[in-house]
Amino acid sequence: MSPFLAISIIILLAAVFGYINVKFLKLPTTIGLMLITIVFSLSVLGISYFDDTLLNIEEYIITKLDFRSLLLDVMLGFLLFAGALHTNFEQLKVQRWPILVFATIGVLTSTFLIGGIMYFVLPIFGLNVDFIYCLLFGALISPTDPIAVLGILKKANAPKNLETKIVGESLFNDGVGVVVFTTIFNIAEKGNQEASSFGYIMELFGTEVIGGIALGLALGYITYYLMRSIDDYDTEVIITLAAVMIGISIAQKLHLSAPLAMVVAGLLVGNDTVRQSAMSEVTETYVDKFWELIDILLNTILFVFIGMEVLVLTFDIEYIFAGLLAIPIVLVCRYLSLLLPIHFFDKRLGFVPKTNLIMTWGGLRGGISIALCLGLTQDMERDLFLVITYILVIFAILVQGLTVGKLVKKTQSQHP
Repeated sequence: MSPFLAISIIILLAAVFGYINVKFLKLPTTIGLMLITIVFSLSVLGISYFDDTLLNIEEYIITKLDFRSLLLDVMLGFLLFAGALHTNFEQLKVQRWPILVFATIGVLTSTFLIGGIMYFVLPIFGLNVDFIYCLLFGALISPTDPIAVLGILKKANAPKNLETKIVGESLFNDGVGVVVFTTIFNIAEKGNQEASSFGYIMELFGTEVIGGIALGLALGYITYYLMRSIDDYDTEVIITLAAVMIGISIAQKLHLSAPLAMVVAGLLVGNDTVRQSAMSEVTETYVDKFWELIDILLNTILFVFIGMEVLVLTFDIEYIFAGLLAIPIVLVCRYLSLLLPIHFFDKRLGFVPKTNLIMTWGGLRGGISIALCLGLTQDMERDLFLVITYILVIFAILVQGLTVGKLVKKTQSQHP
């Protein structure tokens, strides 16, 4: 089976499942697609006891299209650029300091809290895991997924400053989370003093994060300059596409953070000043519609992929119990990691009531966590953490995703 045929089957499934969702379930797209795909994959698993043809095809597709590489190396950059392009830049400027703290200190705090607690909890189930591997799990599960949260929050009619905090944090903390994960991964893999030294960690952080932001600024400015110098919507749409594709390629070549570069570039190109000075009304409409379509298409493929990944799990009962216990642990750790930053900025920026509760429940985990987990080696307890991560992602999308809107409405109605 060629990669083209494999992708064609994925898109066919996405179209069929999307139709079923819109026609019958009427759930938010990301939630509906993942739910239907999980049911489909489990059905294929059941049918395989009589005829394993469908199971072999689905497993082959998962293997042929490397989910981890596809998401982290390609899809994530496009999705983050599209998300940043439609983010309210002025609100983001107002909320920039809490967002920065949430996306850095918050991720680090959550990583160590989750890793530390899991290190002591897992032996309850007879699972003795090294502390460094528990930290790896803390790093991959701490970033919230902008891909999962963007569409759901918009439909929840959350207050704009609250939406900006959650979306802004989600856009930036995945880039930081990937850097934290990569650093701990290198320490765990090499196990030497050099890999764990402060200088090495700061060098990696500087290269990935600062380099990624600098690349994003350069790409954003070049894109703005080119779009301002012409008035042709076809060419201007292609310029934005070229900026993303070349930007991702440069970031990969220079080992910079492609996610952060795409977020910064998207925010620059999408802010009101650039729109007014570089885009005609027709160009703005076409650019927005083009990236909305890209966003919808890739989101659709992504959540079908997440649903199909159920076939690679090892269903040990200890792993499942550990995953179920991890749900409250991760939620409590996120709440605690946000506590001090929210308290510090509350008086200055006037946060809406129950901000911490909403940000905790609205901080969904998604494809990024699964993709990072797939990068673990067997020595790093890959099978165990993959099951735990999958349970957390399913809970986040299906339970938190379906109820965060109601939580927002309830908390805001109590404090008009």
